[in-house]
Amino acid sequence: MDKPQDLYNLFYRNKLKLTPEQIIPLSFFITIMVGALLLMLPFSSATGNSTSFLTALFTATTSVCVTGLVVVDTYAHWSFFGQLIIMLLAQIGGLGMITIASMLMVLAHKKFSMSDRLLLQDSFNLNTSTKLLLFLSRVLKGTFIVEGVGALLYSFVFIPEFGFVRGLWISVFNSVSAFCNAGMDVIGPNSLTDYRNNPLVMAVTMFLIISGGIGFVVWFDIAHVIREGFRKSFSPLTIIKRLSEHSKLVLSFTSVLIFGGMLVFLFTEYNNPETIGDLSFGGKLANCLFESVTLRTAGFATIPQEGLTTPSCLISYLWMFIGGSPIGTAGGIKTVTMFLLIMNVRSYVMNSDSKVIFKRQVAEESMRKASAVALVEAGAILILTFILCIVNPVPLEDALFEITSACGTVGLSRGLTPSLGTLGRITVVIAMYLGRIGPISLVAFLSRSNSENDKISYARGIFYVG
Repeated sequence: MDKPQDLYNLFYRNKLKLTPEQIIPLSFFITIMVGALLLMLPFSSATGNSTSFLTALFTATTSVCVTGLVVVDTYAHWSFFGQLIIMLLAQIGGLGMITIASMLMVLAHKKFSMSDRLLLQDSFNLNTSTKLLLFLSRVLKGTFIVEGVGALLYSFVFIPEFGFVRGLWISVFNSVSAFCNAGMDVIGPNSLTDYRNNPLVMAVTMFLIISGGIGFVVWFDIAHVIREGFRKSFSPLTIIKRLSEHSKLVLSFTSVLIFGGMLVFLFTEYNNPETIGDLSFGGKLANCLFESVTLRTAGFATIPQEGLTTPSCLISYLWMFIGGSPIGTAGGIKTVTMFLLIMNVRSYVMNSDSKVIFKRQVAEESMRKASAVALVEAGAILILTFILCIVNPVPLEDALFEITSACGTVGLSRGLTPSLGTLGRITVVIAMYLGRIGPISLVAFLSRSNSENDKISYARGIFYVG
């Protein structure tokens, strides 16, 4: 064949006739399987022995799905090759397999067909394919620049502590993991608890988590209005006003969640000796801020999650369920989805049909999608928690924390993950995969639309609600 097939035709022009909504989940599944096979190789482990398939599958899934739950210590069980595979899987998972494949096509100077563009558009969850390749280029450049800056800043702490070679590797690995919201590290068994009083490590980690979590669209909008503001000598207030309605919503709601969560944790954990009770007031503030940030799909921990009080666990469930923002590396139902749900309830209670954000009308389709995403995600969490409690009897508080963390691709655990049995691990693997592709995507993957049924019109029924 003279001309290589494009991305879409590799799937679409075969007997399965897969749609873009089906290709994307399948690409993640294939990547997980390839990663698991690589991690099973003897030289992927530190001991030189082959790793069991289930352990390799769990690790590959948590890497590709940028979750961070682990059944073996990343720093101890895996060799440098194994850790490199894990980091690359996290990078692929954070950006998406379709994005990586598109990047390779660009580097190979291959032309993008219209079907390629539509597939890439769906992978980014964008509403338009206009300037899509420019968007792809900016995403890749921005990602590597931010991760590079993060690694450089980390190196000021890790190189003096661990030596040049290992310190540099820890800096690079942690930077990729934090930006992709993967939550894994190669420092030691306690995540970042040994750095709970190190302001540089905590600040850099939060910067990377938030950068990956707010979404690429917000990045570029902020950069554009700041450049325009400097060129035209706009005031800071004018620059903020010129942000898109999406960016304003993401930034404002993200700020509310981060600082609101910080205050809640400060109140519920202030005197808890198992978390922040023994820290100074400044240390308590910093670690509560970090907890509020990391709960929204990052997975790094500076305080032991099993020590959290019950009220803190309740707010943790909600924060993990919400997650980050659209078109980024974070998981969860996303901030915009949650805000639209709140707006929908408010409009009904206030008996108002108007759904306006920053003087912009919200499309009815967006409201419907928000409701569907939240309901299906909540249903998946409840079902998988129920299954986990059956196949691996554990306290409900811990099981719900584990599954919500997995479905939200968070990666925090109350110490449950390593103790899970075979069926428990399989349940969490399913939860992580659903969390990365989204339960809605799985429904689309399995569904075959029947256009004939859509044309049938039925008489209006009477149903009583509430």
